[in-house]
Amino acid sequence: MILDPDRLPILETERLRLTPLAAADAGRLFPIMGDPEVMAYWDIAEVDDPDIVAAIVQAQVADMAAGRAIYWSMRTLADGVFLGSCDLSEIDGWNRRAEVGFMLGRDAWGQGYALEAMRSVVAFAAAAGLRKLAARTHLGNLRSEALLEKLGFVKEGLLRGHILKDGERRDCRVFGLLL
Repeated sequence: MILDPDRLPILETERLRLTPLAAADAGRLFPIMGDPEVMAYWDIAEVDDPDIVAAIVQAQVADMAAGRAIYWSMRTLADGVFLGSCDLSEIDGWNRRAEVGFMLGRDAWGQGYALEAMRSVVAFAAAAGLRKLAARTHLGNLRSEALLEKLGFVKEGLLRGHILKDGERRDCRVFGLLL
């Protein structure tokens, strides 16, 4: 898979439009990343500084420009409401694999948006020639695990003490999907 940073894909589903993440999206991501419930199963704690979110988004935009990842902002088709983001990251063209991830604001939970978006991302990855996708969840993140399993991902392993968050080591579960 070779990404053309000048022609990043826009994906559409029945209810969503996924567009490449832009620096301007940092302001929309800030309240989501500032929500402790959203960030409970992320590698970092909730973020209370908009400059940190801006730096994270800027790094993601740079990864896209270098062809290492695609980060999408997730918006409703009907009215353009920003719901969150999703991605293909750690793209390895040689081995035709990548990682997937998603972050959804709490107001959009339980409505099938993440599943709908990720189905589109998985289909894009397969069409682009990727043959393996991986995902990682913090142990206890049952909602994300259920979503990954609905997409056909299978549990592949446990990374013991993989993340240091809030002064404690956290285990992570690894999921994989062969395309």
